Amino acid sequence: MEDGRIVELYWARSAQAVPATDAKYRQYCRRIAYNILRCDEDAEECVNDAYLAAWNSIPPHRPANLSAFLGKLTRRIALNRLSRRNAAKRGGEAALSLDELGECLPASRTVEQEAEQEMEGEAISRAVSRYLSTLSREKRRVFVCRYWYCYSIKEISALFGFSETKTANMLSRIRSGLKQFLEKEALFHEFHE
Repeated sequence: MEDGRIVELYWARSAQAVPATDAKYRQYCRRIAYNILRCDEDAEECVNDAYLAAWNSIPPHRPANLSAFLGKLTRRIALNRLSRRNAAKRGGEAALSLDELGECLPASRTVEQEAEQEMEGEAISRAVSRYLSTLSREKRRVFVCRYWYCYSIKEISALFGFSETKTANMLSRIRSGLKQFLEKEALFHEFHE
């Protein structure tokens, strides 16, 4: 079923909205949640929670890109679950990938605090998007796999046919370039103060 039709089902409050969403996006949402949580049961619960969140937010929202909307909901729910699950200690691939970005973003703030500062987060998001637009398509895809979908270095290496060393080095160079870009844009220093 087309995304526009699925969104219309939500707007009409049709009982078919969630099953239609599930038929088209279950694997996509489940992969996002699993990459963050590394637990089948938790991933399944996150997918169901994402469907509930979609039901509660459509309407009033009318997402132009349903897959991105669902991916964002699923990712946020999975990160919140990971945060609660690992309140005493951080762990897993998601935490590792977010820690790697710590050298580019302010060290004095946690990811959760950064999310609460929506205006600052939007400025950083726009700057990261500008930086990513300067990279090759391959490097952008590697970056997104690691820092959006939380793939492990091993998974990215297998996906792109790289050695793990090449993948790790590429990500290191991308992060270094991002840090320099943010410093040039004055965002890094602005958020460190």
